[in-house]
Amino acid sequence: MSVATPAIRNGSSGFSAVDYGLYATTVLAWGFSWIAMKSQVASVSPEVSVFWRFVLAATIMMIWARLRGYNLSFGIREHMRFAGLGAFLFSTNFTLFYYGAIQIPSGLLAVIFSTASIFNLFLALLLFGQRPNLLALVAGMLGFAGIALMFWPKLAGADFNTEAAFGLGLCIAGTLSFCCGNMLSADTQRRGIAVVPAAAWGMVYGAILLGVFSALRGQSFAVEWSFSYFGGLVYLAVVASVFAFASYLTLLGRIGSARAGYATVMFPVVALTLSTIFEGYQWTSLAAIGLVCVLGGNLLMLRAR
Repeated sequence: MSVATPAIRNGSSGFSAVDYGLYATTVLAWGFSWIAMKSQVASVSPEVSVFWRFVLAATIMMIWARLRGYNLSFGIREHMRFAGLGAFLFSTNFTLFYYGAIQIPSGLLAVIFSTASIFNLFLALLLFGQRPNLLALVAGMLGFAGIALMFWPKLAGADFNTEAAFGLGLCIAGTLSFCCGNMLSADTQRRGIAVVPAAAWGMVYGAILLGVFSALRGQSFAVEWSFSYFGGLVYLAVVASVFAFASYLTLLGRIGSARAGYATVMFPVVALTLSTIFEGYQWTSLAAIGLVCVLGGNLLMLRAR
């Protein structure tokens, strides 16, 4: 059974006004999140920052679910699903990206993340036997070529080092974790479990996993007492976690994981603009071509679906 294309609508675009609203909320909320993420890795361990992010986000989601009258009582099988969501969507992927953010400009983090819709194709092949067509394969190659072009200065320049390569690998692994969570969330919604309670419990389990991991590593749970750190934490917890995940996962259930991935196409545009303004990211002709390739690969993938 495939979970890659649930509830895909008929018609030329398949997008309703609600879908476009969910899409816009997701793009803007996550597009701005990359610059906020950079403020979280300067003096606090990534897993500790993500832990506090989802402690706050889980608290808000649980209160939201209770006030909206959602059922929060589930059996052991459902809780196993929620734990999987916590592992894939609300802990592992963010921790990997936070560590990657130490070495990589925030805009490039978003470019890597934009390949999520491409990875969804190959995960569907590996997990469910869904074979991508030729156009989808071309899209995947184009997307990865774009990433190579955007990282070419680090790959070929004198400043390339093992830390930069490791950061790139962490971000790719984080994207794969996110895509696995996409598959699990889509299947969970198909089984009749609403987005809000599933996300709320997923965030609870994600926070627990991060807390245990941080404790085992002997990390301090102290945070940086600065406006930039707490401002970034609140934004990431409330806007980029509660509102953005509620919007994205709802969109995922309405139009399917591959087409919901269309939102990731616009993340690099927003994030690289912010990175240019606040981080002094320098555009080159190769970087511009690479961005076009990444966006083009995503758009081709969506047409292939």
